[in-house]
Amino acid sequence: MASTEKTSYPKEKIRVLFLENISDLAVKSFQQQGYVKVEKISKALTEDELVKEIKDVHILGIRSKTQITARVLEAATKLQAIGCFCIGVNQVDLKAATRKGVVVFNAPYSNTRSVAELVIGLAIMLIRRIPDKNKAAHEGIWMKDAKGSFELRGKTLGIIGYGNIGSQVSVLAEALGMKVIFYDVETKLPLGNAADGKTLKEVLGKADVITLHVPETAQTKNIINKTTLKYVKKGAILINYARGEVVDLDALRKAIVDGQIGGAAIDVFPWEPEKNGDRFQSPLQDLPNVILTPHIGGSTEEAQQNIGQDVSVKLLNYLEKGITFGSHTVPALALPPQEGSHRILHIHRNVPGVLSAINTQLSKHNINIVGQYLKTNDEIGYVVLDVDKKLSAQAQQLLRAVKETIKVRLLY
Repeated sequence: MASTEKTSYPKEKIRVLFLENISDLAVKSFQQQGYVKVEKISKALTEDELVKEIKDVHILGIRSKTQITARVLEAATKLQAIGCFCIGVNQVDLKAATRKGVVVFNAPYSNTRSVAELVIGLAIMLIRRIPDKNKAAHEGIWMKDAKGSFELRGKTLGIIGYGNIGSQVSVLAEALGMKVIFYDVETKLPLGNAADGKTLKEVLGKADVITLHVPETAQTKNIINKTTLKYVKKGAILINYARGEVVDLDALRKAIVDGQIGGAAIDVFPWEPEKNGDRFQSPLQDLPNVILTPHIGGSTEEAQQNIGQDVSVKLLNYLEKGITFGSHTVPALALPPQEGSHRILHIHRNVPGVLSAINTQLSKHNINIVGQYLKTNDEIGYVVLDVDKKLSAQAQQLLRAVKETIKVRLLY
């Protein structure tokens, strides 16, 4: 079998940069595979800082605060892949990354349990009005009162966005005796006894507790706003542990003050501080029965370890085997190694005739192709070629000359 223990490019020269205090498990994963230039920085970097830093980086690991813009990617002349050690990838300019042939991975499932558990915990706290009673006790006031305090059992949970997290919240809620209704723009199979609400208005009007689990898109921006808040059942609880732009916080403040909303838990905000200790402001501060947390929905040690392992495996599989499963940019391919051959990765603009040009170049120079695989998306094509060992260096040079080529890498 072809060895995948070494890449054609010496491991000691491959630079790996992890930002935002990514789990040490990720660092160890690379070091255990023989990569020695692995650097970990505890904070996010600004665009200007990244432009300077990323010049010689081959693998970049980030979380949600680091913004990978087209300008950053233009400066990243050696960058092979970006690992987003979080659920989303909206912090990366995916179109620019695709054009540059940079693979982008994330961990869409690794912290779902952490978020789901916390959502259920928050629902219990808010429906029992614990924040107010806790505040009073800290101020030396005894507030033993059952008025306005309820059980979750028998109440209706409205889930907006029935994806990985939303569906897991659904299962936990039913275990506590809640009824579940959800709304999603895509058709989703309900789990357990959950009911598929036909419209957002229907779900908002029926739910005692509403929880949001949607991505940040043009369609979801301020999905909870002055108008949609009027649909909400009076006194209902609102929880947003999704994205900061999906709730109009000024409108939510007014709804809480007016008594339309009975309580809220918010973890994500349109603007968030750069680092721990920075000043934070929100229209929801100092309101009754409101819990504000600093974007920690998935911040458990278990989740960070799971994310560290998941994304590291994807990055290493691409770096050493050319596997792109889970990529948001380069088409997904997973291939077994071919005995007695070298593997070359070729990323090109998706226009007619490129594969033909590749084959013409190689056949013209009598280079035997042992195996060949192609997959495309709208922007680019990804070809994996296994060629004769003796001629692999020559093949690599020939492939660089093919028109529309973005990247060529001799893997092993």
